[in-house]
Amino acid sequence: MIEIKNLHKKYNGITVVDNLSLTVNKGEVLGFLGPNGAGKSTTMKMITGFIEPTSGEIKIKDYLITNLSYEVKKYIGYLPEGAPMYGEMTTYDFLLFIAKIRGVEKNNINNSIDSVISDLSLQDVIYKRIEHLSKGFKRRVGIAQAIIHDPEILIMDEPTDGLDPNQKYDVRELIKKISKDKTIIVSTHILEEVEAVCTRAAIIAKGKLLFDDTPIALKNSGSGSLDDIFREITLGVGN
Repeated sequence: MIEIKNLHKKYNGITVVDNLSLTVNKGEVLGFLGPNGAGKSTTMKMITGFIEPTSGEIKIKDYLITNLSYEVKKYIGYLPEGAPMYGEMTTYDFLLFIAKIRGVEKNNINNSIDSVISDLSLQDVIYKRIEHLSKGFKRRVGIAQAIIHDPEILIMDEPTDGLDPNQKYDVRELIKKISKDKTIIVSTHILEEVEAVCTRAAIIAKGKLLFDDTPIALKNSGSGSLDDIFREITLGVGN
């Protein structure tokens, strides 16, 4: 479970996340939507402990994020925006490195690597250096490193960015398959992605939470297409 209460983040006096409160339970896939600059990526980085909030609190499995120890961090899988990696490493060496630092048991490392290679269809690039991979393959390697330790909580920032339609379908099916026993947040600006994989949709703009309900409720909340509804919800906030 992820619990967020009254979360604020300011940079140089500018508020980028404004009094955000959310709870995401086990088995839920929350689609975290918003226009560019809405505060999505900042919120994801606070949830995973990469940056500290100005105020408010975040709990992961009842532990405050500010007190996160290694024992708690092992429960989290994180796909950041851009998914920075060690470009000089091969795909296999990188996944081996991540499995070790994420605490995968020694006798299970090979099985864990084989599993994510199969799930993300990485067989053709196992021994290629990451810096030589296409954007789509780099993204799939990024997803692989996020799930290699079978985390209970999965935070994914634009997971299908750079993927072709077939690859997007495969990744969405993978998210649905693993979601039953996980707590998942997917940050995206792709409305069809929320329809395809998410059980809830939360929309923020200028750091404020504007909508939190099911994708069906979102679709029924206005007239026109999902794009039209999204624009109705997000335009004019803060004015």
